[in-house]
Amino acid sequence: MSATHEVFNQAPPLTGFSTADDPALLEALRRDGAGWGEEEVRALGARAGSEEVQEWARLAEAYPPVLRTHDRYGHRVDEVDFHPAWHHLMAEAVGSGQHAAPWAGARPGGHLVRAAKFYVWAQAEPGHGCPVSMTYAAVPALRAQPELAAAYEPLLASRTYDYGLRPPLGKRGLIAGMSMTEKQGGSDVRANTTTAVPAGDGSYVITGHKWFTSAPMSDVFLVLAQTEQGLTCFLMPRVLPDGTRNAIRLQRLKDKLGNRSNASSEVEYEQAVAWPVGEVGRGVRTIVEMVNMTRLDCVIGSAAGMRAGLRQTLHHTAHRRAFGAELIDQPLMRNVLADLAVESEAATVLAMRLAAALDRSEAGDAQEAALRRLGLAAGKYWVCKRGSAHAAEALECLGGNGYVEDSGMPRLYREAPLLSIWEGSGNVAALDVLRVLAKEPAALEAYFAEVGLAAGADPRLDAAAARLRDLLGTLADPHHAQLAARRVAEQLTLVLQGSLLVRHGTPAVADAFCASRLGGDWGHAFGTLPGGTDLGAVLDRARTKNAKAGA
Repeated sequence: MSATHEVFNQAPPLTGFSTADDPALLEALRRDGAGWGEEEVRALGARAGSEEVQEWARLAEAYPPVLRTHDRYGHRVDEVDFHPAWHHLMAEAVGSGQHAAPWAGARPGGHLVRAAKFYVWAQAEPGHGCPVSMTYAAVPALRAQPELAAAYEPLLASRTYDYGLRPPLGKRGLIAGMSMTEKQGGSDVRANTTTAVPAGDGSYVITGHKWFTSAPMSDVFLVLAQTEQGLTCFLMPRVLPDGTRNAIRLQRLKDKLGNRSNASSEVEYEQAVAWPVGEVGRGVRTIVEMVNMTRLDCVIGSAAGMRAGLRQTLHHTAHRRAFGAELIDQPLMRNVLADLAVESEAATVLAMRLAAALDRSEAGDAQEAALRRLGLAAGKYWVCKRGSAHAAEALECLGGNGYVEDSGMPRLYREAPLLSIWEGSGNVAALDVLRVLAKEPAALEAYFAEVGLAAGADPRLDAAAARLRDLLGTLADPHHAQLAARRVAEQLTLVLQGSLLVRHGTPAVADAFCASRLGGDWGHAFGTLPGGTDLGAVLDRARTKNAKAGA
């Protein structure tokens, strides 16, 4: 072979690592009463970083789902075909309890362990996390109808992935989807025009068109439709109890920017059969808790994407030389990498704190429930916004190597905006922050009680908390409040992240965060941390320790 084809100064493949090799993650488990799950999280993280699972991830996106509306004889089948890699990923996700399994046990820290598993596994392939997350979120909503919960919840929590078209109550495990959004309404679900009419036997027949139904191959769906009493939530099976197919017609699969391994569809209901969940006419109230669950997973998923991108940048720059030295030793690159690491850890520590708040709120702690309500609305806005910027900078660290599909970075880049859009884009989340502040004063009290645990530890944090109080004091006028909503959500999140890092992070990471995000000694792009930052300590904490090729 000609010498011109000799490959050198290229990073070797990054394989054999563990996505659980993450101090911020493991410390959160131990700190918040979920240390008992660390071994399981570590095992799953090692699996996520294995060559086999990385190949599944590649195949699942390279060969996206395909819609078959009819069989060869002309019969309507409305089926979605997936590459086998998708089913492998789903089976391991369900088998490890990332879906509704925590609802089946009362062990303290169960939701935090589940969050940690979702975090480490999403770093392998995020698309299949969508049906996993929806299954997790469906249970709290379903509990508004106890008889339905009694029948379906054990199967939703089952660790058996039982794919196929059969009556749901005869299967060994179920996956749930959601069908809320219509083309004329988007996030304004009250604008839905899908109708539901009583059938006389306790069920309803539903007619309408849904603009986005994620995971149409699921076994059951939570569907919003209008009744005479108002918007109502329904449980709709894909296959009816008698074995016949419900009248759910898949019109097309969406050709999406990212999330390509997962099927999202337009659906037509032609008098499809469903059963009401919760009080008829109070559908929005029924789905509020479900929305909070999916928002939690949006925060976790964004944090997972940041960590995955950071890992790739650290690996690449440790093996790529330029201007006489490894990239990771170049001062400007070190600033960029450390800045990415600080953002990643801030997202992780917040995601895990909110998961811990869920555990405590489920145990009856009202203050933790209030903190979770406000923290999720604000965190969903800010962390998911930061995900896209983080992915773009991480990709750029690899230069042209990161811009090609083989690197995996384009997949990460395409996926990042979804989490900011899902369950309400930025404005929806920011306006929900205002709604919580106006209607749930206990949430703000719980928030400042949490932030106050770090009072006096860093003057920049104290000053930021004081400025936040001043900002909140300007919201009496509704018009001004809307104009300020994004800034409010941003500052609520940054102050909370800062308090968590000051209390629980390493001094170098906490100092870099407070100096840049809270103290204002920062530019408008990553790589603008102040000169006194201990970049080496930040990078040492962030680096993956057990990759075969090194990092």
